[in-house]
Amino acid sequence: MKNLLLIGCALLTTCVTLGKAKAAEPGWSAVIVATGDYREQLEKTPIVSRPYRPFHFYGNTVRRMHYRGTPLPAPRDLVTTGLFPVMARRQSTSADRP
Repeated sequence: MKNLLLIGCALLTTCVTLGKAKAAEPGWSAVIVATGDYREQLEKTPIVSRPYRPFHFYGNTVRRMHYRGTPLPAPRDLVTTGLFPVMARRQSTSADRP
């Protein structure tokens, strides 16, 4: 009976893990205002499948609720976009100047 329970738990864990692995979140896009072909492509894509984009609060919130179950951004989101990349860009451009 213990072996059957152990096998059942292992099977359940495997199924849950594989289901989450297939439903990966989309990545981040640096494009804030989409134009041309990229805009048409985004409009045809369901909102939960579109990439996260800076300042697109509604779409990003919908995607976070769908994939994570919470509308709040994770710390990794703040590193990916937001203040940290802007600060890094300013430091690199000021270092390039003589």
